[in-house]
Amino acid sequence: QVQLVESGGGLVQAGGSLRLSCAASGRTFSSYAMGWFRQAPGKEREFVAGISASGGNTYYPDSVKGRFTISRDNAKNTVYLQVNSLKPEDTAVYYCAAGRRSGSYYYEPKYDYWGQGTQVTVSS
Repeated sequence: QVQLVESGGGLVQAGGSLRLSCAASGRTFSSYAMGWFRQAPGKEREFVAGISASGGNTYYPDSVKGRFTISRDNAKNTVYLQVNSLKPEDTAVYYCAAGRRSGSYYYEPKYDYWGQGTQVTVSS
């Protein structure tokens, strides 16, 4: 069992930055691939970043590539999402997820555990 707790969200002006954190419980964090997803009001949840268990591989959709950076510190059981050059359309609840299943990082079935989310609001 892995419990995930996100933090770092908030209200920021367009063009600003935030660093989201996701702290995981348990001693097996380093064996899990991690992902960040977001869900805007009235929209489906979408993938925004993924990182392999070792941290050696990262994945981003084109919509955030160059603006978002995922990283992890396995010694601290934490995964981060640095979000830069924020736009109003980045407003959403951001979720982290952990998984050990095969499959694409881009899709939810890969992940076994989900956090409760942290709100990011970008004002214009």
